[in-house]
Amino acid sequence: MSHSMLKSTPKGAEAPSTGGSNQLHKGLSRAQISMMGLGGAIGAGLFVGSGQAISIAGPAVLISYLLAGTIVIVIMAMLAEMVAANPSAGAFSTFAHKAMGRSAGSTVGWLYWIQLVVVIAAEATGAAAILSAWVPGIPQWSWVLLFVVVLTGVNLLGVRNYGKFEFWFAFIKVAAILAFLAFGLLAILGIIPTSQPVGFANFVEHGGFAPSGMAGIAAALLIVIFSFGGTEVVSIAAAESDDPAGNIKRTVSQVMLRILFFYLGSIIVILAVLPWNSAAVIEGPFSAVLAVLNVPGVELMMALLIVVALLSAMNANIYGASRMLYSLGHRKMAPTLVTTVTGQGVPANAVIWSVSFSFIAVGLNWVWPDAVMPLLLNIVGSTIIVIWSFIALTQFILRRRAQREGTDLPIKLWGFPFLSLATIAAMLGIMAMAMTDATARTQLLLTLGLTGVLWLGIKYALRNRSDIDVR
Repeated sequence: MSHSMLKSTPKGAEAPSTGGSNQLHKGLSRAQISMMGLGGAIGAGLFVGSGQAISIAGPAVLISYLLAGTIVIVIMAMLAEMVAANPSAGAFSTFAHKAMGRSAGSTVGWLYWIQLVVVIAAEATGAAAILSAWVPGIPQWSWVLLFVVVLTGVNLLGVRNYGKFEFWFAFIKVAAILAFLAFGLLAILGIIPTSQPVGFANFVEHGGFAPSGMAGIAAALLIVIFSFGGTEVVSIAAAESDDPAGNIKRTVSQVMLRILFFYLGSIIVILAVLPWNSAAVIEGPFSAVLAVLNVPGVELMMALLIVVALLSAMNANIYGASRMLYSLGHRKMAPTLVTTVTGQGVPANAVIWSVSFSFIAVGLNWVWPDAVMPLLLNIVGSTIIVIWSFIALTQFILRRRAQREGTDLPIKLWGFPFLSLATIAAMLGIMAMAMTDATARTQLLLTLGLTGVLWLGIKYALRNRSDIDVR
């Protein structure tokens, strides 16, 4: 059977990127796609955010990571199903367009772009704050400007060069995690002498395995869920590879399980080496563990590793934001000038637009260096929950449509429709939990309000368009 249901291009939808005039080049290899999948979820959320999650839930934070990891694996499997049938630079925005109409596709695309544009600035600010503390003679805004200019240049050089750059960024992070797990295992086995007892007693002492009960597990889940944000970029990158279906399938079947292993393994090591309620865990769990293991130069080592993690995520987000904007332009949901592609297959205008806010952030870092990071993070705190909810709902609708029309799909999510419905219910449950926390509630309401404004504004803008299908 054909794949016409998902491959057909409705009015205003984006045709596959196959090369040629104003089309992206297929320059990413399978290894680069896999490393992007690994590197996308190994960032500051793990190296720094894990300490906050542990301090809330105690050892039971492992349950929070298992729940969040399971959700992201299913979300990625959903994306794999849709990408294999219709590879597109717009990925889940294009799929939402096909499932729920132009307004839905445009809304999720612009919401994702806005999220990435702000996160790019936040990551540049975070990396700059770390380096300016180590090199006080160079102001924070100078670092931000340097990072923005260099990584913009990397993205303008072509997808092949971007892929190589991101591959080595991810390789450094993966190697660091593997080294951390190896040192931790040696300490647990008693091979490496430590300044304090190491073992599994910390999992049940200091209030028990779940000192804060289910409330702590739920509260930690809200923090943990954001740590996995960034994995969606592989669904965008697959369109610029030589085998989108094969590459996305490999990423989901292998890479996501490895990410879960890295997260759970790291948390187990942290909990085995240090009491969960130690002040050092909150300040920096990885640094604290390495200090106990007497690793020399631990503070500088972790500072540089976090900077690499932030710059890697920033690099990937510039790529993801530019491709999403390019896709929106192709579907006439953004100015067509963002679809202009260079000889290297780079949507240069889309790249420039996607980093434009970061240049504003340079000025903000000049005037209010200490206030920029919290402000940026509050702006995009809950967008990942809304975007994942769109993905889950989109997959359910398109899979139902494929069944109804008898369309065969190259890759299928297992356990349909029950797993899809359970994932949608889980996302609604996470939103409900967020409403019980003051900070998370504010962020979620802001995101839902922005989503509503985007949806209504798009429908209003398209109200008199007779050449497109507006739903």
